[in-house]
Amino acid sequence: MSESVFGSNGHKTLIRVEHLTKHFPVRGGVLQRIQAWVQAVDDVSFEIREGETLGLVGESGCGKTTVGRTMLRLLEPTGGNVTFDGVDVFQLRGNELKAMRRNMQIIFQDPYSSLDPRMPVGESVGEGLRIHRIGTPTERRRIVQDMLRKVGLEEYHARRYPHEFSGGQRQRIGIARALALRPRFIVADEPVSALDVSIQSQVLNILRDLQAEFNLTYLFIAHNMSVVEHISDRVAVMYLGKVVELAGRGELFANPLHPYTQALMSAIPIPDPHLRKQRILLPGDVPSPLNPPKGCRFHPRCPVAMDHCAVQEPRFQDVSPGHAVACWRVA
Repeated sequence: MSESVFGSNGHKTLIRVEHLTKHFPVRGGVLQRIQAWVQAVDDVSFEIREGETLGLVGESGCGKTTVGRTMLRLLEPTGGNVTFDGVDVFQLRGNELKAMRRNMQIIFQDPYSSLDPRMPVGESVGEGLRIHRIGTPTERRRIVQDMLRKVGLEEYHARRYPHEFSGGQRQRIGIARALALRPRFIVADEPVSALDVSIQSQVLNILRDLQAEFNLTYLFIAHNMSVVEHISDRVAVMYLGKVVELAGRGELFANPLHPYTQALMSAIPIPDPHLRKQRILLPGDVPSPLNPPKGCRFHPRCPVAMDHCAVQEPRFQDVSPGHAVACWRVA
């Protein structure tokens, strides 16, 4: 799939992911030799424009989190390229990579385990400032206080420990920590999945307000389609390590083309007890990434699969401007 460097909104491409691959070795035996490979991410490509939110959605285990962590070099890639503002992230080493990390941050999924329980939250939020030697101790303290205020907390919270906060407050602290270095790009790895529904909307609104204030670019990883619809500008759908459909939010939710996307859409609840939606129930379980199916990886569960789907993998291609899909039925 090829796109112009400048999108339809006039914003340039900030992140370009090309043929990203991440396989994990499975070792066994006395010598712990490699027995097989888990194909967590296999040939994924997409772009994220400056100032936009790309939602990455799919079932648990489809490789969403691995995509985000590999893009940031928290996991080393097996293959492919990630370019940030024209710089190949995978070629950076040492101080160059450390400097790049100031521009690329992550909000972790679990607000309970992502904070050091022995460290006051003010030190956790300001740790990146100290590592990158930004400002004096007084200036760092002021930045931390400012970040806490922006996510709806108070200055005195900086002296408290993680166990003194609720789940929603801890996730706000995680957002403040990601923002402290004033990055341009943030991977939000299911930042609201562990929170109550009433708290989810508060955190989502904070993320949107901060995006408008700092011109942030997000990769928003989630499995909740309603949350993705609320916050995303464009949406990419993943299945078993591959992106199977990518389109603008309005286009995808109004006209899903891939059978897997259609099944995900059918599971979105309707807030009206008098309306009924026809659910698409997929047979079987998600195949193992150790031995993914030949051809289209979705064909064993696809309600409209053809014989050809089990033989050859469909090419991910544009079917209309800004709408790409990998499906022989659509091609």
